[in-house]
Amino acid sequence: MKIIKKYNLLLFIPLIIIMIISFLNMQNAKLINITYNHHLIKQIMWYFVGLISILIMRKLNLHKLFDYSFYLYLFSCLLLVLVLILGKNIHGAKAWFTIGSLSFQPSELVKLTLSLYLANFISKFPIHNKKDELRLIFKVGIITLIPSLLVFLEPDTGAIIFYLLIALSMLLASKISKWWFLFVLLFGCLIIFAFYFLYRFKQDLLIKMIGTSFFYRIERLLTFTTNNSYQLDNALIVMGSSPFWQWGLNKASLYIPEAPTDFIFAFNIGNFGLLSGLIILACYFMLDIYLINLMKKMERKKIKLFLISFIWIFFFQQIINIGMNLGLLPIIGIPLPFLSYGGSTIIIYFLYLAIILNFLNTEGANIYL
Repeated sequence: MKIIKKYNLLLFIPLIIIMIISFLNMQNAKLINITYNHHLIKQIMWYFVGLISILIMRKLNLHKLFDYSFYLYLFSCLLLVLVLILGKNIHGAKAWFTIGSLSFQPSELVKLTLSLYLANFISKFPIHNKKDELRLIFKVGIITLIPSLLVFLEPDTGAIIFYLLIALSMLLASKISKWWFLFVLLFGCLIIFAFYFLYRFKQDLLIKMIGTSFFYRIERLLTFTTNNSYQLDNALIVMGSSPFWQWGLNKASLYIPEAPTDFIFAFNIGNFGLLSGLIILACYFMLDIYLINLMKKMERKKIKLFLISFIWIFFFQQIINIGMNLGLLPIIGIPLPFLSYGGSTIIIYFLYLAIILNFLNTEGANIYL
């Protein structure tokens, strides 16, 4: 057990560094917009709830959690339906339940419940021939499609990307033939080519097929490099003009809309210099290596699939957010894990870690001895 505890330090040391940097940036956010006045207090609260969840999850039976994963999945999908009816419209999307000054985004909960349910479902699914493989792909597709369609109606394009990542990562790690993925890749390329052709030469027909709202959402993604937004322009100016190091606490930076969330990486560099950005990248690199090494040692199939899905969404969320900040990827509202402001994302990711650490502390001792 001592070996396990030392191994866990490799997780918590970079996480604590990211937490401290996040708190410092939430303090600075108050200086650029009055709406961010309570972000620091709330961020501390989210971290506290997340850390408490790790202690609580240690008392739960991990196997029962997977056994009841179907009902957890159904509950989260029901929340997606309710948020379309009762949710508050924020920035043109009905994706949050709001109680006073607090809000909750059920699409984040679906990441966790979808990972739990698919890990349990795929690990128990019998595969004997190609027909079984096709059945598995079809059923996983339906399970993933249901929340994806509900989130599409909010709309929240970013969440759909992560649902697909969860499903694909688990299917890749299953026993099905990799030729299926080549077929899906070719089919996907054909769809993209057909869509691009209609977008370039038959826009009127495309709008009739997918609707005006969805067309303009896609157009913003396709033209992000030529129509840089005000916030992206300011983010690039902030990073480009920052020194290697500075102590930027209690100093107002150039205004960046969504600075504590989508553009926290650029905002942080503007506050504390390029060195702070390198420290953040080093912390994420340590977390990624920790999770990958842990995944390689896992033998129990369902928890391994669950961990694989977390690694994929955790890593791609880093890539997408930092790519957004650098102007390399379209702005689709993806926060930086544990660093950006946001209770839903922080708590859900802590629950991912809590489940993983539950297994590590109760059943994984012999892995390290």
